[in-house]
Amino acid sequence: MATIRKRGNLQWEARIRKRGYPTTCKTFDTKAEAEQWAKETEATMGKGQYVSAKEAEAYTLAECLDRFREEYLPRLKDPRREIYRIDRLKRRTIAHRIMATIRSKDIADFRREREAEGVSPNTIRLDLALLSRLFNYARSDWGMESLTNPVALASKPKLPTGRTRRLEPGEEERLLAACAPEFALVVRFALATAMRRGEIVGLRWEDVDIMASRVRLNDTKNKESRTVPLSREAKDVLQGLPRHISGRVFPFCPDHLSAKMADACRAARLNDLHFHDLRHEATSRFFEHTDLDVMEIKAITGHKTLQMLARYTHLRTANLAARLDGAKRGEVRRK
Repeated sequence: MATIRKRGNLQWEARIRKRGYPTTCKTFDTKAEAEQWAKETEATMGKGQYVSAKEAEAYTLAECLDRFREEYLPRLKDPRREIYRIDRLKRRTIAHRIMATIRSKDIADFRREREAEGVSPNTIRLDLALLSRLFNYARSDWGMESLTNPVALASKPKLPTGRTRRLEPGEEERLLAACAPEFALVVRFALATAMRRGEIVGLRWEDVDIMASRVRLNDTKNKESRTVPLSREAKDVLQGLPRHISGRVFPFCPDHLSAKMADACRAARLNDLHFHDLRHEATSRFFEHTDLDVMEIKAITGHKTLQMLARYTHLRTANLAARLDGAKRGEVRRK
C-alpha cells in the first residue's frame, strides 16, 4: 500500500509497503507526481515485474569501476590497458555520480570534455566502450536490473579515415639501418608475415614449425586460431634467432615494440610511420607481389571480414598500371 506525505514545504514523499518487496520510497516536487509514481510502481509489483533500484542508487561510478576491475578484468588476456583506463576515468567528475543518476547527456558531456582536451576519437570510443561494458555487467551480475545503459544512447565520435601509410622506396632500408639488431629482426618478420603486434610478441617456439614453413597462432585478436605460412624471409629471421629461456620467439611486450619503432623512425627521419603500418604494408604486398587470391590472403592475415581486409590494403597506382599493361600479379615487384 502506498502512503503519500508532505516533506517540508516543497516536497512530497511516496512510500510503498507491499508483501514480498522491500519498502520503497521516492521524493517528488508535487503530490500529483508522487501519486502517479506510486500508482505505476504498485501496478508493476502486481504484475511481478518490479525491480528495485536500491543497488543502483547505492554506489558511485568510481566504486563500480573498482569492483569491475577486481571481478571482470582478470578474465582478459592482458588487462593492463583497461586498468589504466579505469584509473583515468576515476579521476573524472562523472566518477563521483551515483550509477542510477547517470544519463546519456552525462556521457555526451564527458565525450565533449575529452574532445576539448584533444583526446583522439579512438581513445574516447574505448573509454565509452569500457563504460558500456560496466553498465551491462552491473545489470547482469550485480542485481542492478533497473539501470539503463546511458552509453548506448550517447553519440560516439567518428573515427578518422583509415591510415594509408606505406613504405616509400628506400624507407625500408633506412628503417632497418636505424633499428637495433634484435628489433630489425622483428620488423623484417612483421613485413614478411603481416602478423599483428600482439601476435608477434606472443609467439612461442613450440608453435613454430620451420621445417613445415608455418607458425600456429592460438591467441589472436579475434579469438580465432590460425596458421600462418612462412616465406623464405620469415624463416631466415627465425633461424637467426637465439632461443630465449621464456620460450617466446621475440622477448618484447607490445608497447616496447611501439616505443622502439618510434625511436627508429626518429633516427631514420621517417615521418608518420607506426609499427601497425607494417601490417598494412605486408598485406598490400601480398596483393602486389604474389598470386595469392583474396581468400588466401585473408586466411594469412586473420582479418575477420573482407571489408576489414580492404581497409588494410593500399595498392600503388604504378603497380596497377603495370597490371593494365599485362603484368601478372606475381610479376609485379617492389622497386
